[in-house]
Amino acid sequence: MSKKTTIHRLGLAALLAATFVSALSITKSQAEELKVWRHGVVEAKSDAGFVFMAAEGGFGQKQGLDIKIMQFKGDALALRAMLAGELDSYEGSAGAPIIAGSRGAGVKIAGCYWPGLTYGVYSKPGINSVADLKGKIIAISSPGALPDLLVRAVLLKNNMTAEDVRFSVMGSDADRFKAVAAGVVDAAAASTGFLPLAKKNNLKLLVNAHDDVPDYLRFCINVSDKTLAERGDELTKFLAAEMQGWSYALANRDKMIELSRKVTHSKADDPRPAFIFDEVTRTSAIDPTMSLPMKKLEWMQELLLKTGNLKKPVDINKLVVTEPRERALKLIGK
Repeated sequence: MSKKTTIHRLGLAALLAATFVSALSITKSQAEELKVWRHGVVEAKSDAGFVFMAAEGGFGQKQGLDIKIMQFKGDALALRAMLAGELDSYEGSAGAPIIAGSRGAGVKIAGCYWPGLTYGVYSKPGINSVADLKGKIIAISSPGALPDLLVRAVLLKNNMTAEDVRFSVMGSDADRFKAVAAGVVDAAAASTGFLPLAKKNNLKLLVNAHDDVPDYLRFCINVSDKTLAERGDELTKFLAAEMQGWSYALANRDKMIELSRKVTHSKADDPRPAFIFDEVTRTSAIDPTMSLPMKKLEWMQELLLKTGNLKKPVDINKLVVTEPRERALKLIGK
């Protein structure tokens, strides 16, 4: 090999090495530019393809955010974490922020992307109506969280009260479904995503919330006053990323199912992700524009007053914030 060739090759190698180092520097720089956004969700289940798409599908990065998802056994726990400064936002039922807001907590509802409730109450054999639940044990979540309030709403609709049943507070939807399947409790509130497993566990969907309590909101995005004051621009970008993620998931069934299985570590033959996708699209349960349905929020407040969770009415208009959503819609050209 000639001296000239050797020098040429050494020069090329040096150039490639410099290019590689430069590329690494750019990648590192881009990563450093991403702003971390901490978002709380209820423990992942078969609908995770919708819930996690903004973070896992790259939509957060496109908005300059590194969305970190933190999972909780119930949305009431996520609310506490946000108020403690551990989260920038969280999603859950509108009930908890209304209760917290009535007590002076710094929380606002920024929009509700899952206004249709794909949820229900499962029961073991022998319980064929809500009236049959009298004296029985029902598994719920933390007081004020979705499962708790849903069961109370169902009881009220059937001229019953919380005193007519016994409550057992359990963690996640999966925990409650397993408890009623094992006969530990008589009934349990959980996502309709478990419906494909109900028959083989000898359970029935006693109450379908979509039909029985159609005004009940499932998921709203809630933020703290601290987030609004200190991270307003990033909140807009976060909401924009979420809107894009939901829209993508709704338009890409296979991708939604694939992500649900990845997040929940479920097997390829698990029917639940496909079932919940089809149910969501059939019932138009998700609104990617994240509207603020004031009539449903008012209904939620009336429910809280009836159940005793709320002592007196509050001004719902003071518990919602509209500007971040409006800015996010403009950001994505809606």
